[in-house]
Amino acid sequence: MRNEYAADLGLTEPDLAPDWHTQFARWFADAVAHPLPEPNAMVVGTADDQGRPSGRTVLLKGYDAEGFVFYTNHRSRKGAEVTANPWASLVFPWFPMQRQVTVTGRVAHVDRAETEAYFASRPRGSQLGAWASTQSAVVPDRAALDAAYQAASERFAGVGSIPAPPHWGGFRVRPETVEFWQGRASRLHDRLRFRRTADGVWVVERLAP
Repeated sequence: MRNEYAADLGLTEPDLAPDWHTQFARWFADAVAHPLPEPNAMVVGTADDQGRPSGRTVLLKGYDAEGFVFYTNHRSRKGAEVTANPWASLVFPWFPMQRQVTVTGRVAHVDRAETEAYFASRPRGSQLGAWASTQSAVVPDRAALDAAYQAASERFAGVGSIPAPPHWGGFRVRPETVEFWQGRASRLHDRLRFRRTADGVWVVERLAP
């Protein structure tokens, strides 16, 4: 199975914004306008303290010059892994646009005030789900999960503002590299990478496809 990419698309150095977050904002806006089903879906790769990797798709919930933010149960597999090994990769697979963005960087906790503000914006059902789910833990069956949700619903019945669970919150991936990939004909894709040097200066590098 192979799709040939368009010959008239490309990404050159003069096309790039002066910094990675402005360039990401441009491409993200394109992805939203395309439209893609979930343009903020990204694959988050982590590894445990022995280097064994795992990946999953989560939703990007914010980004700025400081990095990319997502939220999760800190006791989940990814939460435990970034606590033990605070590095992660992100992949935005915008294949219908023949584009991909990949990120590598160090992971830090989002401060509690930011977590609480985001949690308050979630639908009530999602808030209850965060309390009900022991994410990544083995459960006996679906009925047990449904019962936990019902228990959370009863616990917070009549409560107008459900607080974020203490074990739930945000992570911010602070990039060391951000690569913008544009598909090209004959598999000679354009790959332009922003990389932060040891001195904290960002440089742009072209990578072979």
